[in-house]
Amino acid sequence: MAFPQHRLRRLRRTDRLREMVAETSLAAHHFIAPLFVKEGLARPVEIEAMPGQLQHTVSSLVEVCGGLAELGVPAVLLFGIPSRKDAEGTGAWDPDGIVQQAFRAVRAELGDRLVLIGDLCLCEYTDHGHCGILRGSAVDNDATLDVYARIAASYAEAGADWVAPSGMMDGQVGAIRRSLDTLGHQDVAVLAYAAKYASAFYGPFRQAAESTPRFGDRRGYQMDPSNVEEALREVRADVEEGADVVMVKPALPYLDVLSRVKAEFGLPTAAYHVSGEYAMLKAAAARGWIDEDLAMFEVLYAIRRAGADLILTYFARAAAERLRRG
Repeated sequence: MAFPQHRLRRLRRTDRLREMVAETSLAAHHFIAPLFVKEGLARPVEIEAMPGQLQHTVSSLVEVCGGLAELGVPAVLLFGIPSRKDAEGTGAWDPDGIVQQAFRAVRAELGDRLVLIGDLCLCEYTDHGHCGILRGSAVDNDATLDVYARIAASYAEAGADWVAPSGMMDGQVGAIRRSLDTLGHQDVAVLAYAAKYASAFYGPFRQAAESTPRFGDRRGYQMDPSNVEEALREVRADVEEGADVVMVKPALPYLDVLSRVKAEFGLPTAAYHVSGEYAMLKAAAARGWIDEDLAMFEVLYAIRRAGADLILTYFARAAAERLRRG
């Protein structure tokens, strides 16, 4: 024949045709919104390195959560910034800590309209900025597990639906699962930061959470960016210890890892589109170098296409609003 029978452009001619044959869906219910709440604030404070994101008061956090629920975003992930820090991060499991206050306030206002997730780590709460208990200049893995178990219990008692251990301590999921089950919180799920890489893309977050280490870095307990098989071993360990959902972090530089994790384990799988990824798009858009909406959706579709059932993204509200407008 003079020309191929199959003209692939036939199904690309209009938006409606493209929608009909789209292979990957994107909706508000795929998003989890990370939010920051800080003790002692009189009003919300914009995060310079993350345009459009705020350190919230409890009351402003409740208001934002209500707006997310109206848009169909099903869950929020809370990071707390205490007014006082110490070597052991005791504010993390204080019954009246800032995250615990926030959980109770959001639950009182919104009931079960949002899934409440607590990021479970110590870096925001310790005066040294590391994710665990120090012995000299090194993190003591096993001593840290006991503290993580206490934080998980405190979050559950304050109303968390899920806890999300992010410190990358060996055995953390098992220790948390045992603690929750022993204390009667069997229904609280564990979202495991299962493959969390040592990344240059965390910089803006450290400003937002006020969690930059005072010395050294966190590469000793976060993963080497060159490794893939190690990520699968990390995920397997968390699954065997009782993780309900597993996560790859960051998202864009590790889409290959995300795809491997989803294919191999088949569990609900999340990807964290982190602060640096967000900040890059915002900065380029502010300079007119890219169209922010188009770039945002292209990235989110890529993460979904690679295998993410859930995307933790600072674009959650903006994307949900634009999806609602069609």
